[in-house]
Formats: sequence, C-alpha cells, structure tokens
Amino acid sequence: MADDMDQDAMAAEWGAALGDGESEGGGEEGLDDDVAAQWASMMDDGSSADGENSGGERVLNQDEIDSLLGFGLDEQSLTDTSGLRAIINSAMVSYERLPMLEIVFDRMVRLLAASLRTFTSDNVEVSLDHISTMRFGDYLNSIPLPAMISVFRAVEWNNNALLTVDSNLIYSIVDVLLGGRGAPAVRVEGRPYTSIETNLMKQLIEIILKDAEVAFKPLSPVKFELERLETNPRFAAIARQADAAIMIKLRIDMEDRGGRIEVLLPYATLEPIRDLLLQGFMGEKFGRDNIWESHLATEIHKTTVPLEVVLGEITLPLQRVMSFKVGETMMLNTGPDDPVLVRCGGIPLVTGSIGRTGSNVAVRVASGISKRKGMSWSEDTATEAMAEAV
Repeated sequence: MADDMDQDAMAAEWGAALGDGESEGGGEEGLDDDVAAQWASMMDDGSSADGENSGGERVLNQDEIDSLLGFGLDEQSLTDTSGLRAIINSAMVSYERLPMLEIVFDRMVRLLAASLRTFTSDNVEVSLDHISTMRFGDYLNSIPLPAMISVFRAVEWNNNALLTVDSNLIYSIVDVLLGGRGAPAVRVEGRPYTSIETNLMKQLIEIILKDAEVAFKPLSPVKFELERLETNPRFAAIARQADAAIMIKLRIDMEDRGGRIEVLLPYATLEPIRDLLLQGFMGEKFGRDNIWESHLATEIHKTTVPLEVVLGEITLPLQRVMSFKVGETMMLNTGPDDPVLVRCGGIPLVTGSIGRTGSNVAVRVASGISKRKGMSWSEDTATEAMAEAV
C-alpha cells in the first residue's frame, strides 16, 4: 500500500512538472531542456559529494597496513623496529647487551670448521649468519620442516636449549659420509628419517656440542648433554611460548652442498652466566679493581684509630649509678697483676698487663689479635680471651 502511494505521488509530481514545462517552455523542447539541466546539476552535486567522501574516508591498501603494523608479506623479520612489532618486542632484551656471546660463537665457528673437515673428509666452510632475539613460540612456528631438532641440556646451568639441523644439511652430510658426490636427494614428504640418517646426525650434533663446550670453557666451563632428537616442533618445547630466547644461525657449505644449523638459547638458560656475558672483553672485572683495592688497603693502614684499655667491668643497678658523687670509689674485681683488655671501637683486640713508664701509664701486649671468623665479640668472648691469655 505504501509503495502504491509513493508511486502515485511521484506520478503526480512528474505530471505537474510536465504541465509547468509545457506552459513555460512551450512544448517538449522546453521540458527536455529543463530535465537535462536538472540532471546535470544533480550529477555535479553527486560528484562533489563523492570527492569529499573519498578524501575523508580513504581506505588503506594492504601495503600501507603491513607497513603500519610492522609486517611484510614477502618476508617477516622478527627483529623489526617499526610499527606494532616494536611495541610487542620492547620488553625483550637485545642480544647486543651480551657482547661476550658473539665472541664465544665466533670461536665456535673456527673450532667447528676444523672438526667438520675431519668428520667429513671434505672441504667444509662454517660461517656465522646472524644472532637475533625472538620469542620461543615464534621460533617453533618458524622452523622450516622437515628438520631434526635436538634437545640438549647444559648441566652446570641446569637448563635446556635447542639445536636444529635443516633437511638440506642432513642430506648433504649423509651424501658426503656415504660416498656420494652429487647433489643430495630431496626428502620425500611423509617419509620419516631412517636409522642411518638419525645416527649420522646424532654424531654430527655431538661434535657441534663438543665444540660449543670448548668455546664456552674460557668464559664458564659447561657440559652439554644430548637428551633426545625430535622431528616435530611441538615435542621440542623447553620453555613457555612467550619466553625470550637468542637464536644463532650457522651456515655450513661443502662445495655446492650445505645447509644451516640453528642454536636456540632461552634467556633462562643463560641466566647463570649473565654477568660473564655482559663483559666487554674476556677477563673484565665488575665491581673490583685490584689497583684501587691495594691503594685503599695502604691508606687504611695509615689511619689513626683510638684505643681504650679496660681495667675491669662491673654491673650496677641504675639507682646506684644515678647516685654517683665526685670522689666516690668503686671496687673492681681485678687485681694489679690481672690482664687488661684493649679495645678499638668496642671490639676487643688484644690483652696485656698494665704498668708505668716514667710518668705515663703503659700497657704491655701479652697476646696477639684473635682472628675468629664468623663470631661476634661479646662480653663472654672477651672474658674467654682474657682467660686464655692468663
């Protein structure tokens, strides 16, 4: 019913416009001119309105959205410092704050190159690609499968770490050790690693861990023990998803073959040696300076300190003490030949006998300074020291 009424109203409006056009324009020609002018003005208004809307409500394209969020479609870097990625990673500690770690792995690269040349009897080149900081969950999701993940334990640090060998390196090592001289075969999807491949990789991983022990030895002796080998990243979880970790990528090249090794060290694993990794160079001392300590000890020995000689001690009620008068005599439980105690700052030092030299009262030291570590000098201790001296 409402639609019929709208259509009737519209027909009446057009009829009125048609009548006006015929009376004013003198026929169809005048009506056509008016209708054309009206449509032209409506199109102009619409185009201007669209221009305003497009300028005020412009939609971002995908590249602009990725740039704003700090992501990229072609390559996602977990070390980006732009967009929301910088905000997310702002609480993470950069590996550059541990300068000794890079020195350790540079040494490991040299050791590993010599060890792999002996292991494979081939020309092997080992290089350190880069060291980066990432979250543990992000690393598990970024492991290119198929791969072999080894979980090893740092005994002295009482924590675990990961070492990942990618499929290219696995088949390259197997091909070299079994006498192959061509390009390694590509793994067939769905086929698990054979026992031969697993055993050879276990030997390779043990060699890598052995060289890592030697590289860490000047800094902190540690023993790396291989616990298990995994092919599924879900079974290699050794930390929480949000925990920070340091990932070290090593590149191994054997002529036209090779692959990558990735070592993941959670920050919890490195915490026992964090102070050592903060050093700028090997052997740097924090908080101690031998030259300053020697100078301070020399100056302390020249310091003047007051000494007090205790002739005797008695215990009196407070009422008696408050009633002391000038010239009053107190009797001590000490004879003229009994040893006296020499104190400095309330701490008993030595015992001796009292005498006179000229017009001065003198004390002859009868025992040396008692070096008792872990004990506090109290009245009982002082009494015991005096008894031993007697």
